[in-house]
Amino acid sequence: MKTFVPINFHAVLDYVGGILITASPWVFGFYRIGGAALFLPLLLGSMQLLMTVFTNHQGGIIKVFPLQLHLFLDMVVGFILIVSPFLYKFYVDVYLPHLLLGLLSFGAALFTRRSPFVDQFELLDARGL
Repeated sequence: MKTFVPINFHAVLDYVGGILITASPWVFGFYRIGGAALFLPLLLGSMQLLMTVFTNHQGGIIKVFPLQLHLFLDMVVGFILIVSPFLYKFYVDVYLPHLLLGLLSFGAALFTRRSPFVDQFELLDARGL
């Protein structure tokens, strides 16, 4: 599998995605539902923004976290957003913003260069294995 998202573009996506995930209850109008539908985007979007500030890449301000840990946690955030409407049973009221933003976070982390899940396969392809 080939990666196609440059690291500096991923840094921009992190800030935009974190802000969009955090603001999604108001942007998409489901803030009145409350509960997990409201709490998870606020928590995960804020976490993603904070994590981006502390990541050791071009967009990081205080470079503490390694990029591969950041990408792994982006995938975890994406997965939680994808499954949360069905896990917490608010899919009847709203599921599409969680699903799309989760796919964006998961996919961006998976296809970013130096992703911990893809690098090993690229090395095997380069060796002909």
